[in-house]
Amino acid sequence: MGRYFDVEFDEDFIRELKDTLAYMVNPVTIDFFIDDASKCETCEDAYKLMKTIADASPVRQGKKMIELRVFSKSRPEDLEEFKRQNVERVPTVAMLGGAIRYTGTPAGEEVRGLIETIMRISENESGLEPGTKKSLASLKGAVHIEVVVTPSCPYCPYAALLANMFAYEAWKQGNPKVIADTVEAYENMDIAEKYGVMSVPAIALNGVMSFIGVPYEEDFINYVAAASEGKIEELVLKTEGEASGL
Repeated sequence: MGRYFDVEFDEDFIRELKDTLAYMVNPVTIDFFIDDASKCETCEDAYKLMKTIADASPVRQGKKMIELRVFSKSRPEDLEEFKRQNVERVPTVAMLGGAIRYTGTPAGEEVRGLIETIMRISENESGLEPGTKKSLASLKGAVHIEVVVTPSCPYCPYAALLANMFAYEAWKQGNPKVIADTVEAYENMDIAEKYGVMSVPAIALNGVMSFIGVPYEEDFINYVAAASEGKIEELVLKTEGEASGL
């Protein structure tokens, strides 16, 4: 596999990273799942990225505000954590016990969305509308959001951040029914091909392609609610029919 992103970070990037993370309020734990380099071509670069982010976080009371925990498929003692967070692919970056995850390397443009996700978790605020928060607190069934992205896509971080905040808000309200999974297309081409992705961001809900582009929050919560009730296919077909004038 060729390299689709740059892991050599210049001084300006490091400075901006430190300036942003300096405003962290509460510590954030990031779980990073990898394998040996011989079995995972992008794990080393992904580790460089995640370590750079963690190292740039401020120190409070003698500890870094970002705790980076690394789990490897090659270490038998780590396999239970893979199972607990239902991680099957590497590299994977996870937060909140797997409620938020990046399957593949969150590089390029995706770094912005990842940093904003860390900041909002640290600040204990999703930034979602009150009505959205209420709906997420009352979801009945599980919803798996897959946001298919590429490192060069400028709009993808916004879609990923929205999905992440849905998962975070549901988790925060004690109703962890939502998993937000940002999937890097080049490292997971089988997933992109499964959904027939031709442009990004592309968003699937419980295995049903539901959005191309960044959805409005009010539309997204309606689709997520439908997915939680097992009605997402019906809603997608209805919307496509209306769009085509049928």
